[in-house]
Amino acid sequence: MQETVIPAASAPYSTLLYVLIPLLPFLGFLINGLLNKKLSGTVAGAIGSLTVLGSFLISVYLFSTFQYQYTVHLFDWISVGSMQIPFSYQIDQLSLIMLLLVTGVGFLIHVYSIGYMHHDENVGKFFAFLNLFVFSMLVLVLGANFVILFIGWEGVGLCSYLLIGFWNKDHANNNAAKKAFIINRVGDLGFLLGIFLIYLTFDSVQYAEVFQKASTMQIGTGVLTAITLLLFVGAMGKSAQLPLYTWLPDAMAGPTPVSALIHAATMVTAGIYMVLRANVLFTLAPDTLSVIAWIGGITALFAATIGLAQNDIKKVLAYSTVSQLGYMFLALGVMGYSTSLFHVLTHAFFKALMFLGAGSVIHAMSNEQDIRRMGGLRKALPITFLTFLIGCLAISGIPPFSGFFSKDEILEHVFQHNKILWGMGLLTAFLTAFYMFRLLFLTFFGEFRGTEAQKHHLHESPASMTLPLIVLAILAAVGGFMGAPMFVGKHYLADYLAPLFTYSQRLNPEAFAGELDHGTELLLIGLSVAAGVLGILLAYVQYVSRKVRPAEDAAQRSAPESLVYHKYYIDELYNALFVRPVMWLSTGLYRFVEQGLIDPIVNGFGRVTLGGGQLLRYVQTGFVGLYLILMVVGIVLILALNLGRL
Repeated sequence: MQETVIPAASAPYSTLLYVLIPLLPFLGFLINGLLNKKLSGTVAGAIGSLTVLGSFLISVYLFSTFQYQYTVHLFDWISVGSMQIPFSYQIDQLSLIMLLLVTGVGFLIHVYSIGYMHHDENVGKFFAFLNLFVFSMLVLVLGANFVILFIGWEGVGLCSYLLIGFWNKDHANNNAAKKAFIINRVGDLGFLLGIFLIYLTFDSVQYAEVFQKASTMQIGTGVLTAITLLLFVGAMGKSAQLPLYTWLPDAMAGPTPVSALIHAATMVTAGIYMVLRANVLFTLAPDTLSVIAWIGGITALFAATIGLAQNDIKKVLAYSTVSQLGYMFLALGVMGYSTSLFHVLTHAFFKALMFLGAGSVIHAMSNEQDIRRMGGLRKALPITFLTFLIGCLAISGIPPFSGFFSKDEILEHVFQHNKILWGMGLLTAFLTAFYMFRLLFLTFFGEFRGTEAQKHHLHESPASMTLPLIVLAILAAVGGFMGAPMFVGKHYLADYLAPLFTYSQRLNPEAFAGELDHGTELLLIGLSVAAGVLGILLAYVQYVSRKVRPAEDAAQRSAPESLVYHKYYIDELYNALFVRPVMWLSTGLYRFVEQGLIDPIVNGFGRVTLGGGQLLRYVQTGFVGLYLILMVVGIVLILALNLGRL
């Protein structure tokens, strides 16, 4: 078992092969960006898709031939005194799995976008931004030190801003993009401070050196707690955890493929990736792990309750994403590291599937997103319906779909550490099944509730959109078997990832050794499946048998229902506590400091200069006699001044 990355080990292939992985999407960004107006939508889509496919094929090759962990040194980057930060890549189990996820799911979403965005006038720019995002995400997961990780981290934040506000003629989209950018900057400040503290503590930012030195420290050391808390602040922003989650639901303003790629499958999992990468630091900080577990559990339950009352098809999926990210952090908080990554993978399959399925529905409904205006779509959109159903079964934890295996494994880990958090996770599973099948039944069952024009327009999406749905549906159905020892004899994913957690296992062997007895394990599985089935049955009774329809926005609601419907007024609270005071302060500073103090001083200097120039202008008369008199006066003054000093 490898204990860490081997810094001195030479890469088994040419450096060019590793450079091509992020370089190909970057070339797609340059071509589509520079030739935006000259390329047709199909050509731009083909370029964007093929470059990501090339990266995927290289990643598959590296994954299939991987034997040992190593770093790939590209060039010396920062060299200031004792600070040496090379630009290098790290090839190990975690980076390879993330490469497959980013490029594989990214390629499917690029193909889907060819059909979804073909009417858009700026389709070339859209694919350029998508390619730039994939490039940034690949840099993030390939980097061999925290600084390169931070570069990719900021890159995906920039691309998120560009893609959320892609339809920038709508002011609401611009506000959503700004909100995402600003809230992420709050988290990024904590992340950056954590990197600074890492360098001050270990005199390095290289993963291999930092983790090796950290493994010799005592559990609970104060500086490690400070480092991990700061890193987790960054993860809270990027991965939308309380209280920095409000940007993600608003990010649904962007095109649906953006929601699938950035806000379901890749970018929002960057925080989980960072914690997994630095797992030894977090293992040494049990207080931080407790904070992570509680914030993850509370976020999972909190977002699930909000999802119960949402009527925008993408907003339901957005709050579901926040809730599932909470599950992943809950697993991290109880040191279920491989389990958390397991859920990252299964969630990427079924959530990307559902976002793209939602896009297919929106495409058929002439851009209508309100599920109260849908209904009965399963006959007109059979492929979309069947694939969306698979996604709902997977996220609800129904066996043998992928979400069952990863969610059940999370709940088992949590049960061993904290029964209250386990109860919160089980309740979240029930709510998840209920609101996801509420969404399914209101969208695809019953009578059509849209307009005649929409009914006439209903049709299944083109092959470029349905083929990615089918592939993702297959992955959502069978992807869980990578971690299903009860069916396939071993936990392939956990065994593959084991070398990444060698230091953590050595420091805290009890956390890795604890296993439930068979009876308890079966009981927990039964309870989690029962929770999912109960949620589905209640949704069926409510929205199919009783044909209940969500109330209109202006309808009267009870106090608890209104609280959930208005998302606990968190946005309004943030506006009152932060946005309005800052706007008031900036307006006051502008009026009283900028306009009342600085402008008069600056303008006063300007007026004095102009006035002096106007006076001196009169001296320039053009008469030689006047110039001679002034010269004589000047000489006299000079002589007088010199004589006065004697």
